[in-house]
Amino acid sequence: MLDPELLERITARRAELDELEELLAKQLAEVRVERDELAVAERVLERVSEQLAGERASAAPMPGQVGGQAVMLIPHRTSSAEEAMLPPDYQRILAAVRQAAGPVMAREVGEVVGVDVTVKAKLEPLRSKLVRLVDRGWLRKQPDGRFTTRL
Repeated sequence: MLDPELLERITARRAELDELEELLAKQLAEVRVERDELAVAERVLERVSEQLAGERASAAPMPGQVGGQAVMLIPHRTSSAEEAMLPPDYQRILAAVRQAAGPVMAREVGEVVGVDVTVKAKLEPLRSKLVRLVDRGWLRKQPDGRFTTRL
Protein backbone atom coordinates (compact mmCIF):
# COMPACT_ATOMS: atom_id res chain seq x y z
CA MET A 1 0.00 0.00 0.00
CA LEU A 2 1.21 3.49 -0.86
CA ASP A 3 1.84 5.97 1.87
CA PRO A 4 -0.99 8.60 1.66
CA GLU A 5 1.25 11.31 3.14
CA LEU A 6 3.94 10.65 0.54
CA LEU A 7 1.31 10.68 -2.25
CA GLU A 8 0.00 14.02 -0.96
CA ARG A 9 3.50 15.51 -0.94
CA ILE A 10 4.14 14.26 -4.47
CA THR A 11 0.83 15.70 -5.69
CA ALA A 12 1.54 19.04 -3.99
CA ARG A 13 5.04 19.18 -5.49
CA ARG A 14 3.67 18.32 -8.94
CA ALA A 15 1.15 21.18 -8.59
CA GLU A 16 3.97 23.58 -7.58
CA LEU A 17 6.05 22.51 -10.58
CA ASP A 18 3.05 22.88 -12.91
CA GLU A 19 2.51 26.44 -11.64
CA LEU A 20 6.21 27.21 -12.02
CA GLU A 21 6.19 25.79 -15.55
CA GLU A 22 3.21 28.01 -16.45
CA LEU A 23 4.90 31.06 -14.97
CA LEU A 24 8.19 30.35 -16.78
CA ALA A 25 6.36 29.71 -20.08
CA LYS A 26 4.56 33.05 -19.69
CA GLN A 27 7.82 34.86 -18.86
CA LEU A 28 9.57 33.20 -21.82
CA ALA A 29 6.77 34.34 -24.14
CA GLU A 30 7.08 37.90 -22.79
CA VAL A 31 10.87 37.83 -23.28
CA ARG A 32 10.44 36.65 -26.88
CA VAL A 33 7.89 39.40 -27.60
CA GLU A 34 10.16 42.06 -26.10
CA ARG A 35 13.17 40.72 -28.03
CA ASP A 36 11.15 40.93 -31.26
CA GLU A 37 10.12 44.50 -30.40
CA LEU A 38 13.75 45.43 -29.77
CA ALA A 39 14.77 43.99 -33.13
CA VAL A 40 12.11 46.12 -34.84
CA ALA A 41 13.19 49.21 -32.87
CA GLU A 42 16.80 48.56 -33.86
CA ARG A 43 15.88 48.39 -37.56
CA VAL A 44 13.82 51.58 -37.29
CA LEU A 45 16.69 53.37 -35.53
CA GLU A 46 19.12 52.29 -38.26
CA ARG A 47 16.78 53.58 -40.98
CA VAL A 48 16.16 56.88 -39.21
CA SER A 49 19.89 57.35 -38.62
CA GLU A 50 20.59 56.73 -42.30
CA GLN A 51 17.88 59.20 -43.31
CA LEU A 52 19.18 61.85 -40.92
CA ALA A 53 22.72 61.38 -42.19
CA GLY A 54 21.46 61.84 -45.74
CA GLU A 55 19.47 64.93 -44.79
CA ARG A 56 22.45 66.46 -42.96
CA ALA A 57 24.67 65.87 -45.96
CA SER A 58 22.15 67.50 -48.29
CA ALA A 59 21.57 70.39 -45.86
CA ALA A 60 25.20 71.46 -45.91
CA PRO A 61 25.40 75.22 -46.21
CA MET A 62 25.81 76.52 -49.70
CA PRO A 63 27.47 79.83 -50.50
CA GLY A 64 24.90 82.53 -51.08
CA GLN A 65 24.81 85.56 -53.26
CA VAL A 66 23.76 89.07 -52.42
CA GLY A 67 23.63 91.66 -55.16
CA GLY A 68 25.37 89.26 -57.54
CA GLN A 69 28.35 88.81 -55.21
CA ALA A 70 29.21 85.66 -53.29
CA VAL A 71 28.87 86.01 -49.55
CA MET A 72 30.39 83.71 -46.99
CA LEU A 73 27.78 81.94 -44.93
CA ILE A 74 28.52 80.65 -41.47
CA PRO A 75 29.00 76.90 -41.89
CA HIS A 76 27.56 74.35 -39.52
CA ARG A 77 30.13 72.95 -37.15
CA THR A 78 31.19 69.48 -38.25
CA SER A 79 34.24 67.35 -37.72
CA SER A 80 35.63 68.67 -41.00
CA ALA A 81 34.66 72.32 -40.43
CA GLU A 82 37.44 74.39 -38.91
CA GLU A 83 37.26 77.80 -37.29
CA ALA A 84 39.43 79.14 -40.11
CA MET A 85 36.38 78.71 -42.38
CA LEU A 86 34.57 81.41 -40.41
CA PRO A 87 34.88 85.10 -41.25
CA PRO A 88 37.45 86.93 -39.09
CA ASP A 89 34.88 88.74 -36.93
CA TYR A 90 33.23 85.40 -36.05
CA GLN A 91 36.66 83.96 -35.23
CA ARG A 92 37.28 86.89 -32.84
CA ILE A 93 33.89 86.30 -31.20
CA LEU A 94 34.69 82.61 -30.70
CA ALA A 95 38.09 83.50 -29.26
CA ALA A 96 36.51 86.01 -26.84
CA VAL A 97 34.01 83.42 -25.58
CA ARG A 98 36.75 80.81 -25.28
CA GLN A 99 39.04 83.16 -23.30
CA ALA A 100 36.33 83.98 -20.77
CA ALA A 101 36.51 82.29 -17.39
CA GLY A 102 32.96 80.99 -17.86
CA PRO A 103 29.73 81.71 -19.71
CA VAL A 104 29.51 85.32 -20.93
CA MET A 105 26.84 87.83 -21.90
CA ALA A 106 26.91 89.53 -25.31
CA ARG A 107 28.00 92.76 -23.59
CA GLU A 108 31.15 91.07 -22.20
CA VAL A 109 32.03 89.67 -25.63
CA GLY A 110 31.49 93.13 -27.12
CA GLU A 111 33.95 94.65 -24.67
CA VAL A 112 36.61 92.15 -25.74
CA VAL A 113 36.06 92.49 -29.50
CA GLY A 114 35.81 96.27 -29.42
CA VAL A 115 32.09 96.94 -29.83
CA ASP A 116 30.66 100.06 -28.18
CA VAL A 117 28.45 98.21 -25.66
CA THR A 118 26.82 101.42 -24.42
CA VAL A 119 24.94 101.72 -27.72
CA LYS A 120 22.25 99.06 -28.03
CA ALA A 121 22.15 99.40 -31.83
CA LYS A 122 25.80 98.29 -31.95
CA LEU A 123 25.35 95.47 -29.44
CA GLU A 124 22.40 93.81 -31.20
CA PRO A 125 24.35 92.82 -34.36
CA LEU A 126 26.92 91.17 -32.10
CA ARG A 127 24.16 89.31 -30.26
CA SER A 128 22.82 88.21 -33.65
CA LYS A 129 26.23 86.82 -34.58
CA LEU A 130 26.45 84.99 -31.27
CA VAL A 131 23.04 83.43 -31.88
CA ARG A 132 24.06 82.48 -35.42
CA LEU A 133 27.11 80.71 -33.99
CA VAL A 134 24.78 78.90 -31.57
CA ASP A 135 22.45 77.88 -34.41
CA ARG A 136 25.38 76.51 -36.40
CA GLY A 137 26.75 74.53 -33.46
CA TRP A 138 29.86 76.61 -32.72
CA LEU A 139 28.61 77.97 -29.39
CA ARG A 140 26.02 77.05 -26.79
CA LYS A 141 23.47 79.42 -25.28
CA GLN A 142 22.42 78.85 -21.71
CA PRO A 143 18.87 79.46 -20.47
CA ASP A 144 20.00 82.66 -18.71
CA GLY A 145 21.16 84.12 -22.07
CA ARG A 146 24.88 83.66 -21.55
CA PHE A 147 27.08 82.05 -24.18
CA THR A 148 29.72 79.37 -23.79
CA THR A 149 31.82 77.18 -26.03
CA ARG A 150 30.78 73.70 -27.08
CA LEU A 151 32.85 70.79 -25.86
